[in-house]
Amino acid sequence: MDPIATARLALACLDLTSLNDADTPADIDKLCARANGPHGPTAAVCVWPRFAAQARSLLPASISVAAVANFPDGSRDLRRAVRDTEDIVIAGAQEVDVVFPYRDFAHAPALLNAVRRACEGLRLKVILETGELADADRIAQACRIALDNGADFLKTSTGKAPTSATPEAARVLLQAIASRADARQRVGFKPSGGIRTVADAALYIGLTREVLGDPALTPQRFRIGASGLLNDIEAVLGGARRPVPGSSY
Repeated sequence: MDPIATARLALACLDLTSLNDADTPADIDKLCARANGPHGPTAAVCVWPRFAAQARSLLPASISVAAVANFPDGSRDLRRAVRDTEDIVIAGAQEVDVVFPYRDFAHAPALLNAVRRACEGLRLKVILETGELADADRIAQACRIALDNGADFLKTSTGKAPTSATPEAARVLLQAIASRADARQRVGFKPSGGIRTVADAALYIGLTREVLGDPALTPQRFRIGASGLLNDIEAVLGGARRPVPGSSY
């Protein structure tokens, strides 16, 4: 895939994200304006629950609103996770990005199941925080728990941990989806954290194509969680920067 086509696909599958502690309503106004930009819309914006209603009011129906639950620490506090989720539902968002309780797998099934029930009908993305898990076996175990308890997407990272998305972790998530008959045609994949350029996006697009095939490369099955990636997408599509196709693409 050439850089222009990659940039267009990355834009269409982008969850444009602002999850800074100091975010203000003015920041969300700017985020939503950028999500519906001159080169086309992003798939979604991703914000704190307290800004979900504002984002929904500013965006066309074609751009989803996602908000985070149990974020970013992945607490085992089930009531907190459900309360966050209920706030997201009330705000009119379409998607919930919930953090898996990655420090305490024993509490994960009940928490995810409760969140799933609280947002029935919404898209549920489960953030596994793969950079905090010890190895591929542990990541695969988290994938199984998430898929067993209603995940519509497996997502790598919050972007708040020292290690965010990596190709190695991405492959584990993709293979977990591909290995299950109840998931391989339905569940999506979302790399998140540290993806800043079209070349970075191309790596995860290529991995998804390799494991799940081209049908998975739609906003219904593939998302990229990023705050800075849109800058590079716009530079490429606007002609300000034309990367030379190479192995990254």
